[in-house]
Amino acid sequence: MKNIIEIYAEPVELCKLLKFENLVASGGEAKMVITSGLVKVNGQIETRKRKKISSGDVVEFAGETFQVLLADSPHDDPWIEIDRTESSD
Repeated sequence: MKNIIEIYAEPVELCKLLKFENLVASGGEAKMVITSGLVKVNGQIETRKRKKISSGDVVEFAGETFQVLLADSPHDDPWIEIDRTESSD
């Protein structure tokens, strides 16, 4: 089962995704965990902190799996929101 992360603009950088979703305490920590090989994108270890993440990508970190989906935005604000409910995928 996966958690859902809704993004309102794509692509979004991997380090920003981790930071905005509060999966790490800071942008510096996001960069550290990525370059240390602790994050997977679509099943592959990803060490590029600015890796572009788009709708349909799957991010794995800290024992959790996140499905990234593009959501309809009521405005042009490209912030990100996580839905901690699990999907059946």
